[in-house]
Amino acid sequence: MIFGKGGMTMLNGEYFHQCDQKFRLRLPAKLKKEFSDGCFITKGSDGCLFVFSRKQFDALEERLDSLPIFDSKAQRPLRLLLSSAFEVEEDNQGRFLLPASLREFAGITKDVVFIGVGNRAELWSRERWNKYNENAGNFDEVLSELGEYGI
Repeated sequence: MIFGKGGMTMLNGEYFHQCDQKFRLRLPAKLKKEFSDGCFITKGSDGCLFVFSRKQFDALEERLDSLPIFDSKAQRPLRLLLSSAFEVEEDNQGRFLLPASLREFAGITKDVVFIGVGNRAELWSRERWNKYNENAGNFDEVLSELGEYGI
């Protein structure tokens, strides 16, 4: 579901889907409004894929443009993130083809989970998402970690 407050959109929830035989997917209907102007998928952290709205991706690119071009430490994450970026192009049935490089990175074979994570969505293989949740630890302890970030 999408919530709007003070101009900020917050994505949340879990949405279970499947790739078809050609590895085509649909964006979840409840998230689609946020991505109505298009979206980009990149390699993410913990073996997932990040799904950014065009607005979020443009804002990210703006920030990344400020990285020093001759600093190899700064350029490494820039290269890895942007070289894996894929602009979603839906067919007339609302499906998009997930590139092989992103499928392999995320371990996606058929069952997937889209999750809302604040200003972006993430795309996980269902197996990896289940394993991530199993290894996440005690829910109350995990929530208390937000205090380290002033929340």
